Amino acid sequence: MREFQWCDFAWDRCQFPDPEAMLRRLKAKGLRICLWINPYIAQKSPLFDEGMEAGYLLRRPDGGVWQWDRWQAGMGLVDFTDSGAVAWFKEKLRRLVRMGVDAFKTDFGERIPLDVVYHDGSEPERMHNYYTYLYNKAVFELLEEEFGRSRALLFARSATAGSQKFPVHWGGDCSASYESMAETLRGGLSLGLSGFGFWSHDISGFEKTGTPDLYKRWVAFGLLSSHSRLHGNESYRVPWLFDEEAVEVLRFFVRLKCRLMPYIFSQAVEASREGLPVMRAMALEFPGDPACSYLDRQYLLGSSLLVAPIFAPDGYVSYYLPAGRWTELLTGALVEGGRWLRERHGYLSLPLLVRPGALIPMGADETRPDYDYAAGVSFHLFELAEGELASAAVHGEEGEPRLELRVAHKGGRIEVEAEGGNGPWSLVLRNLHSAASVTGAAAEDDPLGLRIRVAGGDGPTRFEILL
Repeated sequence: MREFQWCDFAWDRCQFPDPEAMLRRLKAKGLRICLWINPYIAQKSPLFDEGMEAGYLLRRPDGGVWQWDRWQAGMGLVDFTDSGAVAWFKEKLRRLVRMGVDAFKTDFGERIPLDVVYHDGSEPERMHNYYTYLYNKAVFELLEEEFGRSRALLFARSATAGSQKFPVHWGGDCSASYESMAETLRGGLSLGLSGFGFWSHDISGFEKTGTPDLYKRWVAFGLLSSHSRLHGNESYRVPWLFDEEAVEVLRFFVRLKCRLMPYIFSQAVEASREGLPVMRAMALEFPGDPACSYLDRQYLLGSSLLVAPIFAPDGYVSYYLPAGRWTELLTGALVEGGRWLRERHGYLSLPLLVRPGALIPMGADETRPDYDYAAGVSFHLFELAEGELASAAVHGEEGEPRLELRVAHKGGRIEVEAEGGNGPWSLVLRNLHSAASVTGAAAEDDPLGLRIRVAGGDGPTRFEILL
């Protein structure tokens, strides 16, 4: 958009002389494009006159178009209670989608005036929160129309009850400080408990610029979130502007997240179907443990990974581990729970522990987050107790199960049954390096544990491990 023309959905041809060609070049590199938008239209924009003449902008009680000068001169506001205005707004976005845009970042929507008249007669006080619902609904519907339900995604900030139907969300303009980093987690856990499945935050804080130390700690937290982005107000958040170690830290956690994507995506599928948040307050998974009721400085990524971000420059962190024998994902060390722990971590680690009995699918590609998760996937089994069952699924792009695995530990045996998949995969029994026998598959020792390699193919697969 040109200067003083928020938000007319027209490219600034001085900065982007050939946007169609630019989008084609980006997509040829495997990138997808999200554009920032908002529901305000500045008076200088040709879109303002178009919306005013059609009656699509909010009006004052005297019949004139409501305007203010915050952010841009003479801004009006789209009236999403008018079906004609909704259709008009969606068509402006549709042109961009068909040009090659994949998603929209729907910013703002929360500063809503009270001295206005809505097309459908809605009460302005009640519309203060509901306006953002209608705004995001319009954009999400447009994306559904163009891409289908399973691929529609916007990136929203303002929201209210019910807005979880239009994912995903982020927490807004946090500050570059450890205090704000902790507040970000606290607010996100509250949002998850309010029914929102996907939330994240601006890695290293939006306002001001943090220290290299803060940047590296926030990177670990941010990459172990449902979705991740580096974003700031006063500076670019590229790691090399902080120091060379920041590059190494970002690379490490990006690669880790890419390997974890089969697991994270399975939790995203569950969030879309069951309403459980991808990032969960501890009390949600451990309601019977009173120590978990008030924990707001740690969380579960999905059902099985405990994450305790580090909120201090000395690298120390205190966290609570529920009962059971947990496994440190990064080192393989076993840790007994039912107690508080205090540890000191370098930049390439943090408390990241796997729940006892978990079955975690880990992918074979650490270079990008979107790939064929079933191709060469490894299922990692952690401390499955006698008499217990574990299951996991790897999903395709549409959310359909591509490979499902069920594991039972009974009578000193591990019984495995798999369905689906069209290529080799493996099961890793973490921290177990030998077995009496393996029937129906080939086994080998691995630094992580006993690895069972499976050729895969049509039909169910069964094998048994005698411990």
